[in-house]
Amino acid sequence: MNNDELKVLRHSAQHILEQAICNLYPDVLMAMGPATDTGFYGDFEFKEGQSISADDFPKIEEEIKRLIKKNLSFKRKVVSPAEAREIFKDNPYKLDWVDLIEKRGEDVSLYYTMEGDKEIFVDLCAGPHIDSTSEIKALKLLSTAGAYWHGNSDNKMLTRIYGTAFTSKEDLKEYLHRIEEAKKRDHRKLGKELDLFSIDEYVGSGLIMWHPNLSVVREEIESYWRREHRRRGYKYVYTPVIGQSNLWETSGHLDHFADAMYPAMKMEQKDKEEKTTYYVKPMNCPFHVRIYKSSMKSYKDLPIRYCELGNVYRFESSGSLHGMLRVRGFTQDDAHIICREDQFIKEVNQILDFALSMNKTFGFDKLNVYLSVRDPENKEQKYIKNEPVWQLAEHTLEKVLQDRKIDYQKDVGGAKFYGPAIDLKAVDSMGREWQGTTIQLDMNLPQKFGMSYIGEDGQEHTPIMLHRTLLGSMERFVGTLIEQYAGAFPVWLTPVQVKVLPISEKHLDYAHKIQDALLAEDIRTETDDRNNTINYQIREAHKMKIPYSIIVGDKEIETNTISIRDRKKKMINNIPLSEFMDKIKKVISSKSLELWED
Repeated sequence: MNNDELKVLRHSAQHILEQAICNLYPDVLMAMGPATDTGFYGDFEFKEGQSISADDFPKIEEEIKRLIKKNLSFKRKVVSPAEAREIFKDNPYKLDWVDLIEKRGEDVSLYYTMEGDKEIFVDLCAGPHIDSTSEIKALKLLSTAGAYWHGNSDNKMLTRIYGTAFTSKEDLKEYLHRIEEAKKRDHRKLGKELDLFSIDEYVGSGLIMWHPNLSVVREEIESYWRREHRRRGYKYVYTPVIGQSNLWETSGHLDHFADAMYPAMKMEQKDKEEKTTYYVKPMNCPFHVRIYKSSMKSYKDLPIRYCELGNVYRFESSGSLHGMLRVRGFTQDDAHIICREDQFIKEVNQILDFALSMNKTFGFDKLNVYLSVRDPENKEQKYIKNEPVWQLAEHTLEKVLQDRKIDYQKDVGGAKFYGPAIDLKAVDSMGREWQGTTIQLDMNLPQKFGMSYIGEDGQEHTPIMLHRTLLGSMERFVGTLIEQYAGAFPVWLTPVQVKVLPISEKHLDYAHKIQDALLAEDIRTETDDRNNTINYQIREAHKMKIPYSIIVGDKEIETNTISIRDRKKKMINNIPLSEFMDKIKKVISSKSLELWED
């Protein structure tokens, strides 16, 4: 069963959930509930004083199983808005949906659950559905949460029940195992256990405080990022965190992005000489454009590749915030390539090569590729009006992928208002996708800001501009890495690479001598000089995911050697320190994902 078919099955399971809830709680009001990529959910308004928790799941699941065993079928019926309002006259949520459907000019579609020829349940739904409930072989309710109607906090809080369904018990069992593994890898949980980061209510929601341990990880990533960019001809720039309103008016962000922008201040209140509003930047691109325009460019100057690890801020709704993975303040690993039309395809290919190389370094060998294009049916999205350029841009990006024989999916509607994109989503060790590299063609800023270069013919020409990130944002990428490796980073990224563990106080001098030797080789090393047992020290080092623990006692001092225990519990006894240093330096310099190199 493919993903689309599985989604239909889960949509049908969600209807059975609604039917079971209505059977068990007759006063409940159904709101809505779609299928998702991993399951389904249903939103309900229970009568006052009534609540649902995981303790109620066994009872609800029994009712669901009873309904599934009846081998119920689904029947679609199209009715008029007036008929639908009569059927759902006591349910304000369904009446709200009918109004919305009528406004869109769509069919008002109902689905009846049938027991033989008898209609036993009905819901407002566009469908489609499976033929029979007997196709649902395994179903599990997972959790509850609060949810506002239409996601608006001004509306009433509803009870959301999450579940999932599969065609076999084996698939369900594997999925539940992945959920448990995901809980162990949750970067928020590991962030506390490994003292990596925090979010402080006095600072603000969605704003990450990087602790010393995680700052080391970030420093290593940024150093590698800078080296690789300079090696590939990028020029590093720094730009302000705020910009005045005319910058964002020209770029179009105040037209398309204003709700997500933080105003810094209105200068007319502070200084009568300067009457303008400043905004905290949500992205770096307009600043890079202004750097480009600071001097006249010739065709010989192109391509120009600006890159920046720039801090940006966007007002994300509080309900969407999620640890480091969805934040309000983040560092964008940004770049803008400004090139001639004859250089465009080569630049896109070079970005793809760069992206594949960098993702592989961090252990993301598998990447799912998407071509993000316009949705012609989406009348709400205000795409830049330039049909010939849109067609050329979408065709060119698609041709690049086809020529490279890269498998890809079209993400219809995924394009930004200013142009199409190629998106690479990293697949982690649990098979989950994470947004990473994006290559976006911008047809907006070159025109808005009057970007130009003098061509070979002596005339002014408009350049092509590419927006490009490789990792996405530093916050989201590092949060992804935490979950990818369950906190056990590759050695080159690990905050503390070696922990020296003296068996007793009399071995401290030797332990510090080893630490000094390792630090001199830029190997991040600490000595556990607390007065604890060696077994306790080993457990603590293992809990903190330290790659190598060096244990020193009488025998090591006598033979001038060390004994090593790695975090996979492999032991190597009595080897010279110099031999270990050669091995670990090779692991670090090669950015190996393994603990030992042959």
